[in-house]
Formats: sequence, C-alpha cells, structure tokens
Amino acid sequence: MSDEAFVRVGSLAEIPEAECRAFDVPWGRVAVTHVEHRLFAFGDECPHGGCSLSEGTFDDRTAIVTCARDESAFDVETGEPVAGPAHDPVPVFRVRDVDGWVEVSPERPA
Repeated sequence: MSDEAFVRVGSLAEIPEAECRAFDVPWGRVAVTHVEHRLFAFGDECPHGGCSLSEGTFDDRTAIVTCARDESAFDVETGEPVAGPAHDPVPVFRVRDVDGWVEVSPERPA
C-alpha cells in the first residue's frame, strides 16, 4: 500500500476517546473513532436509513456504532451489521496515526 493512498483528515486530538467524528474525503464521508490507541474508520452513512453514523452512539466496550434513526448497529472493525433493520455492512477503511495526525485510505484493511 502506498503512502499516497492515505488522506489526512485531522488530528487525533480532534477525535475524543470513544467518540466518532465524520470527515469528508475524496471518496465520500468517513467516520473515525478510537479506543485505547486503536483507530477505526468506516463509512459514515447507515446503509438502511442513510443517516450519519457519527451522530449515533458508539459503545467503546464492544466497538459497535448504532444509528440514531433506525437503531441499526455495526461492528466498526468489520463493518458487519449486528442489530437492527440494516442487512448490508458499512465499508471499513485503513486508518493510521502519523505523529498525531489521523490518515485514512480508501483501501480496505487486510
């Protein structure tokens, strides 16, 4: 994976521990969260209701984000739906911390 694939979205300080923040990137809108030094990046749009997942709730113990509108819930590591009416997963993306800056790639994690 080349470094050119990554896009800087903001600083780690802009994303409080166990909260989600959404960022516009060239391929759409991504939500980023972090828990105990692990970063997660996923598509910000709920595939069922079309709402912003970053405006929902995030459970840092289970790494599950829940849509505020329809209560569809997704594992932020895999993107798979775990509850609610949604059947389709949300995309997940590679994400990294480079000297306190959060960078996201459109490539899927290995």
